[in-house]
Amino acid sequence: MRRLAGVEDEEKWLAEGIAGIQHNAFFMHRALDANNLREVLKYSALMLSELRTSKLSPQKYYDLYMRAFDELRQLEVFFKDESRHGLPVVDLYELVQHAGNILPRMYLLCTVGSVYIKSKQAPSKDVLKDLVEMCRGVQHPIRGLFLRSYLAQVSRDKLPEIGSEYEGDANTVMDAVEFVLQNFTEMNKLWVRIQHQGPGTVREKQEKERNELRDLVGKNLHVLGQIEGVDLEMYKETVLPRVLEQVVNCKDELAQYYLMECIIQVFPDEYHLQTLETLLAACTQLMVGTLTIEIFLFPNLQCNCMLRVLMLPLSLEGGLSDLSPTVDTKIVLTQLMDRLSNYAASSPDVLHEFLQVEAFAKLSNAIGKVIDTQIEMPIVGAMTLFVSLLTFTLRVHPDRLDYVDQILGACVVKLSSVPKLEDARAMKQVVALLSAPLEKYNDIVTALTLSNYPRVMDHLDDGTNKVMAMLIIQSIMKNNSCISTADKVEVLFELIKGLIKDLDGTDTEELDEEDFQEEQNSVARLIHMLDNEEPEEMLKIICVVRKHLMTGGTRRLPFTVPPLVFSALRLVRQLDSQGGDITGEEVSATPRKIFQILNQTIEVLSSVPCPELALRLYLQCAEAASDCDLEPAAYEFFTQAFILYEEEIADSKAQVTAIHLIIGTLQRINVFGVENRDTLTHKATGYSARLLKKPDQCRAVYACSHLFWVDDIDGIKDGERALLCLRRALRIANAAQQMSNATRGSSGPVTLFVEILNKYIYFYEKGNPHITPSDIQSLIELINTEMQSDDNGNRRTHSDPFFTSTLRYIRFQKQKGGLIGDKYDLIKL
Repeated sequence: MRRLAGVEDEEKWLAEGIAGIQHNAFFMHRALDANNLREVLKYSALMLSELRTSKLSPQKYYDLYMRAFDELRQLEVFFKDESRHGLPVVDLYELVQHAGNILPRMYLLCTVGSVYIKSKQAPSKDVLKDLVEMCRGVQHPIRGLFLRSYLAQVSRDKLPEIGSEYEGDANTVMDAVEFVLQNFTEMNKLWVRIQHQGPGTVREKQEKERNELRDLVGKNLHVLGQIEGVDLEMYKETVLPRVLEQVVNCKDELAQYYLMECIIQVFPDEYHLQTLETLLAACTQLMVGTLTIEIFLFPNLQCNCMLRVLMLPLSLEGGLSDLSPTVDTKIVLTQLMDRLSNYAASSPDVLHEFLQVEAFAKLSNAIGKVIDTQIEMPIVGAMTLFVSLLTFTLRVHPDRLDYVDQILGACVVKLSSVPKLEDARAMKQVVALLSAPLEKYNDIVTALTLSNYPRVMDHLDDGTNKVMAMLIIQSIMKNNSCISTADKVEVLFELIKGLIKDLDGTDTEELDEEDFQEEQNSVARLIHMLDNEEPEEMLKIICVVRKHLMTGGTRRLPFTVPPLVFSALRLVRQLDSQGGDITGEEVSATPRKIFQILNQTIEVLSSVPCPELALRLYLQCAEAASDCDLEPAAYEFFTQAFILYEEEIADSKAQVTAIHLIIGTLQRINVFGVENRDTLTHKATGYSARLLKKPDQCRAVYACSHLFWVDDIDGIKDGERALLCLRRALRIANAAQQMSNATRGSSGPVTLFVEILNKYIYFYEKGNPHITPSDIQSLIELINTEMQSDDNGNRRTHSDPFFTSTLRYIRFQKQKGGLIGDKYDLIKL
């Protein structure tokens, strides 16, 4: 209620002040119309007396000030026209100094002083010096700040800078700089003094008011940055030392941080670079500690667009609730490095300037001092500084990896002082620190050469470690980076260990299944990016990867083992194409050794259990061993596949898929001798006939016919055994029809018969002497009989499309003529 009453009182006082200004402005305007100088001065002084109030907050005082400012614009127009008031400007300058109160007197003096300078009847430097000195008569902080802000505004276009009409023998750029610096110094003193007014109980209110007024002070620095003729030498010798003297000596945290921010933002980047040592020295002299109030910062403040307080209303309606978190020295250093980084990125021509001034060494030393002296600095603050320094280094010295590693090493030292990194903001900064080299170099291989890179990652929690590991893999995939040495693979898998094994205290069962699959698929894709043309080194890589993957647990192996197996098989085929084994000092890169490793690897996978996947991989290895003419290895892989089929695969659908995979692989392999092949084919046909469902049995058995007739030059061609498989399949199909009739009361579809018919036609075309036209014709008649009626004598009206297409094919072959036509003419439809 007390605060609400205070707001209502302020509104009342503001309304009274505005009413007073409007009342006296009315009579002033009437006097202006009558060209009555005496009345004009009288009522303008009374109007300006309303600004003497001490009851208003800075925001409300600003509203009152703007009312008076608008009237002073019209008063200045009157003073410029000597024909209206009939008094020389020199005499007018003397006359307004007789106003009764200091505040109206100074506003009138500044207004007439602006006209006096414009008339050029006196050197502008003398008038400006007189005005800035006489403004010392107003020592009330708020009134004094607005008065000096008015002086800065009316004199801005009358400074004797280069190219200005007021520049001359008696007026130099140095005079303009001196005026602005003196005005800035006095305004800063008034601004800092606010905190010492009133009891300590109103400290929060005072700091809020100071925060509302700060842009009045900063506007002077903005003017300094815009003065034409302030070159590097003048900035280095005069401007910067004078400004920094005020910043350091004011011993006020709010003033120091805000003014340092202004310095960084309003002056050119090349000036900062050439005065870097001076700026950094000033940063280390700032008051150590954290502000006790919340300070509103302009993080996006640009040097060419600072808020012009006197032209736009202050946006302060939210009070302290709109203010940002507390700041410390790291804000200043971060902004400085960001500005310098952007300057370096703007043009390659400026990079040599950074080398000349040894910017990295100076920034690194300054950051080290700040972190060491500010013992209570939060870890997120130190990480923010390291990120900014690393960004600066990557832009200015992209070829200096030792600088990057040095920064990461300093980060490790700082993180080592913390038992466990739990701050989410600090984690985010560490991720940014680790991501910067990846984004800059677009090559993980470069990051792998940084010895401190994995040491920084060790300080991340498990969740963040995984996020960083995913970023590393995404960078590799995006840039198509190839990791080509076992040592680099070792380092890489240490970096992504959060994805390939359970870290301490991590339970994979708690992970989201979709996220887990995405992580493991990323690891699988990564394995395919590991390659080396030297077989010996590639085998080392495979062994390193296998060592890490075997620690992954039962949930990860089904995702990560297959790409490892195919990577090893690619190496096997590479060795086979080179026509021999490659033997090194430590590792022998031979197909036999690789197959041994693969056998051990897949055996682990089969115990997960994941027998279907293991069986597929065994068959892939068997085919690769066949290509290398390694019959024992191929036979061993088939043996393991059959063992899995017998002992681990119980689901009927999985058995059907598995037996067809075995048959298809065995058909393509031609390395086996007669004995081994007979053993394997016997096993395959036996398992085919023992499938649960008759249709599955039938299809698997007629598929086995291809094991005895391979349409290759060197392929086996045992037509009799192929025919036996087909006849056996036909018996099974007939049994299936009978079972269908017994259970459903009608025969089932003739699809199985038609499929067997197509196998007969296939082998007949391929020249199997045991397949005769009469066999095909008999089967066609059987199908026709089955289609014409069921066992109850009911005639079927529909036909089988597959059978119709088969008959159409036979007719087509008949019409070809020649040997093919003669062959098919023997079949009577």
